[in-house]
This record gives sequence, structure tokens and C-alpha cells, in this order.
Amino acid sequence: MDKATQLAVIGAGPGGYAAAFMAADLDLEVTLIDPEADPGGVCLYRGCIPSKALLHVSRIIAESRQAANWGITFSEPKINLDKLRDWKDGVVKKLTSGLGQLTRLRSVNYIKGRAQFVDGRTLTIDTGGSASEQLRFEHAIVATGSRPSVVPGLSFDGKRVWDSTAALELAEIPKNILVLGGGYIGLELGTVYAALGSRVTVIEMTSGLLPGVDRDLVAVLTKQAEKIFDNILLETKVVGLEHEGDGVRVTFQKADGGQDSAMFDRVLAAVGRRPNSAGLGLENTAVEIDSRGFIKVDSQRRTAERTIFAIGDAAGEPMLAHKATHEGIVAAEVIAGRDVAFEPRAIPAVVFTDPEIAWCGLTESQARAAGRDVKVARFPWTASGRAATLDRGEGVTKLIVDPETERILGVGIAGVGAGELIAEGVLAVEMAALVSDLKLSIHAHPTLSETTMEAAEMFFGRSTHLYRQTKRKRQSQ
Repeated sequence: MDKATQLAVIGAGPGGYAAAFMAADLDLEVTLIDPEADPGGVCLYRGCIPSKALLHVSRIIAESRQAANWGITFSEPKINLDKLRDWKDGVVKKLTSGLGQLTRLRSVNYIKGRAQFVDGRTLTIDTGGSASEQLRFEHAIVATGSRPSVVPGLSFDGKRVWDSTAALELAEIPKNILVLGGGYIGLELGTVYAALGSRVTVIEMTSGLLPGVDRDLVAVLTKQAEKIFDNILLETKVVGLEHEGDGVRVTFQKADGGQDSAMFDRVLAAVGRRPNSAGLGLENTAVEIDSRGFIKVDSQRRTAERTIFAIGDAAGEPMLAHKATHEGIVAAEVIAGRDVAFEPRAIPAVVFTDPEIAWCGLTESQARAAGRDVKVARFPWTASGRAATLDRGEGVTKLIVDPETERILGVGIAGVGAGELIAEGVLAVEMAALVSDLKLSIHAHPTLSETTMEAAEMFFGRSTHLYRQTKRKRQSQ
């Protein structure tokens, strides 16, 4: 006899386990299916968590060198690669095992295996045994995430040519490494290896790093990137790659058509990610998939097959863990009978480089492209007392404001800790706050969060820590 469940969740990443936990809290019978022994998904095992652990290490190394500016000199850091790798893996193990415990406490039935749809009510699950299991469900949530995009003509051998997963294994510290792609994945991992001692070259096809991100925010990061990376090649693409000895010879083509080549110990391809929507048997259902491989869903995350929902990277951009989590919670609530929808005004995005970049809501670039009239208020961190005490005055905080209603439409921050600071911006956009609300909210001094308040002051033409000369009309007596 087939096994049955009220809700089957396929994929136990930040979207899948959040959906399963919410559904269990709402008294649904839940089965969670994933190839790993414990929940966590790509984010915990091979993405967000290990990369941020290593970025913390790179930040410490950078600060130890920067301390010379303050009269404190350390000897050059010695890196015990085995211990560093063990620490990174330990962080992952701690979090994934904790999620395993939460799964058991919530009585979620966890199956280690791979699921495929037989139809809109049935799954077959390969658990690695001689025979597959079948599972009947009332509803299902697809939360299968994404995987690194493949560069045409480039094969990942895991030794000389890496994807992000191989780079995070930290098998070695190459003398030099080429990073293909100037997006957030390439820049974050490039930052890690540069701090650990590799000479890093970044190649990007477009005219600037982090395509799509506001240029004034990117400019803050670019200045630092030019210091830590050996070379940054813009408007350049790879046209040839050959294994030569223990390394890789890479041929570049520049915007003017000229070509050059160079040898690298390792090549890291970081050109984005694509959804895991194939191989799930979705063709046996009414579920629709768009031209990019994303599963089509409505505002409640329901697909064209009314019993099946989809969330996270598999269901569209932005491909962010926290977006998947909130989608999963919405889907679980809908399945439990609640009248809710996924309709955020602001989904924060963070690039965890040093300095960090973070933004939410409407960006200045989006506003200009749409021809929308906005007013941008900026506060440079050179005028921040807290930034001065950190020796990190290179940042900027800006607000995107509707000039008529004075409502905050978006927030952008570049600087140390921007990922933590953006939460206030998210709240402001979601609550439809006015720029005067931020201006009148007392912020602790000295803090970096003050830069948000002072950016709001700049909207009105003044700031305590900046002087802007204005023309005043003389009144005749």
C-alpha cells in the first residue's frame, strides 16, 4: 500500500524546511524529502553559510593588516588550512544537525532521497535502495533550489576548473586564480582567496562589477577590490581555455577585439545559477515552466497544478535564501487554509564583500530605467564619526524617495556592515515610512545606523555633520 501524507515538501533548503516547519506548526502531517542526511540545502551545505564563515576569516586577516594604520603591527598571519577547513565544516554541521533536531521535534517525516512526480497527487522517491517508494500527497511544495550555471565549452573537473561548490571545499590555496564573473559569487569567493594569499584576477564581460547594482554603491567596493585583486578585466570574455601542465592557459578577448592569454593555477567559474526544475517529473503534471527554467507560480506560490506549489530559486528571481524562506511560510499557510499571499515591497540583497553592499526596494537604476521621478538623498560616511573610529570612511548611505509623497521607495548602503544596516531600510519601505520618519527617529551615537538618519536629513537640504552652502535671498528693508 502506498504511503500517504498531507504535505510533501521536496527540497530541505531554507525554503523547504521553513515550509515544512510552518506546516507542522499548523498541525499538518508533513513529509520532507532531500538527498542530504539533514536539512539545510545548498545555502547551508555549499553556499551562504560556508562562504560567510570564510569571509569572516578574510575580514579578520584584512583588519590585522589594516591595524598598521593605527600603530599596531601583527606578524603576517599563518594559515592552517586543515584547521580552517574543519572550522568551516563544523559551522555547517552545527547548523544542519540543529535543523535535523528541529525536524524531529516537530514530528516531520524526513526522507533522505530524491523525489519525482508520477502525477499531481503521487511521488516516487529513490532512497538508494533496490526499490523506490511511492508517496501519495494532498499538496506538495517544490523547493529544489538551483545549481551553478555552466559556461559553454568549460568543464568543471574539480581540480583545475572549479565551480563555487569546489571553491568552498578549500582543498588548497592556489598561487593564482582566475575568477570568471564579477557578480556577487565571484567577488565574495575572490575576496576569500585573496585574503588567504592567492593572486586573484577577475574577468567580467560587462563594463563594471556587479551588473545591475547602482553604480555609486559599486564604486565604493571597486576601490577596495582594485587593492586586493591582482587584476580586474572589464568588457572582456574568455574565448579559449586549455589545460597546460598543472594549470590552465586562458585566452581573453577584449572589447576592441584584441586577444591575450595568461596561465592560472585554477579557474573559478562564477557566472550565476540556474533553477533545479528538470528531472522532477513535472512533465507528468500540469505545472508550467518558463523559458529560463523557472516554475510559474501565482502570488500564493501555487502552480498551474492546483495541488502543487513552488518556492525559492526554482520559482524565480531573486535567488535569495531569505526570499525562499518567506515564500515557504506563505505556501504552508495557504495549504493550511489561510488567506495570505507573497507580496513584499522590499527584498533585501547583500553582497558580503569588504566593504559590503546592500539594497532593498526600488533602486536608483530601476527608477531611471522606468523614467520614474525620484529624489535621491545621500550621506557619505566620511562625515560619520563611527566610520572614522573604524577607519572605514569609504561608505555611503542613500535613500530613494518619492518627491511628491516623500515616501521612502528604496534604500542602498555601501560600507562595512551594510548587510546588518539594511534591515531598517526594509522596514521603512514595507511600512511606507516617510523620509521625515527616519529623520525624526533618534539613532544612537556614534553608530553607522546614524547614516540612515542623516541621509534622511540630507533630503531636506541639511545634515548635522555636513555643511551645504545655500544662497539666501536678501530682503530689502
